[in-house]
Amino acid sequence: MLVQTEHLTKRYGSFTALDGCSLAVRAGDIFGLLGPNGAGKTTLLRLLLGYIRPTSGTARVAGFDCERESLAVRSRTAYLPGEARLFRRMNGHEVLDFFAELRQECDRERATLVAARLDLDCSRQVARMSTGMRQKLALAVVLATDSAVTILDEPTANLDPTARAEVLDLVREARAAGRTVIFSSHVLSEVETTCDRVAIVRAGRLVHEQSIADVRRSHRITARLTGTLGDVPAAIAPHATMSQAGDGTVVIESSDSITPLLGWLATLPLAELQIEPIGLGAVYERFHGRTGLMAAAGALQ
Repeated sequence: MLVQTEHLTKRYGSFTALDGCSLAVRAGDIFGLLGPNGAGKTTLLRLLLGYIRPTSGTARVAGFDCERESLAVRSRTAYLPGEARLFRRMNGHEVLDFFAELRQECDRERATLVAARLDLDCSRQVARMSTGMRQKLALAVVLATDSAVTILDEPTANLDPTARAEVLDLVREARAAGRTVIFSSHVLSEVETTCDRVAIVRAGRLVHEQSIADVRRSHRITARLTGTLGDVPAAIAPHATMSQAGDGTVVIESSDSITPLLGWLATLPLAELQIEPIGLGAVYERFHGRTGLMAAAGALQ
């Protein structure tokens, strides 16, 4: 695993910002960290980069200990912080020049291309840029840096829908080029359409981890029967949960291919049948409730 943590914990006095986080990120994956603001996502990213020290537990990036060998870790990562601060007296071109000269892995020509794709006017002084323009400028620097790991903390914040879509395309291109991306967000749609795996963080704890491919295989089947349901076949039972109402309605949630399940349902006395993908929203709602789901779904508005 390229990135790995074991029981990683960070406390500030009596407040626990991150509690016993253990995760592993494979090389070449886009790994999503999903959770509301304050869930602990940024704390985890700062621990990975060695900017803060853990209270307990360990973290490693590319084989290097994030606390004891933080310089080696940062030399192999490109990082977009949640609130990127740039030189206000420079214009966009000068900022790109500075970072390209500061770090040889930052390709100045590539940075110019990224800025153009994000429709950024680099002739403007940073102090006169909007928050979204400064976000685009920071993204141009980070996404133009050839690193083993790219860490993006809320990369689409403050961007319009067109720029958001372009950033997600750039993230996919980084994966295609062999880079590993850790992508922190609280926007469900971005994570579901872009990431290979997702970890859900709640109140400092990693409460769920799953591949997006598994999420897409999950379906909810609602059926109304005119007769007896009968026992669920043994081959299907490990991948399905079922609840039954008194009016003959049965709700089945499948975590695997629904083909065997449909074959069994076809043998039952059905009056109605409805099939819908569960999606990441339903998974998220288990841990953050309906209010958290509505906030995450509405983050693009």
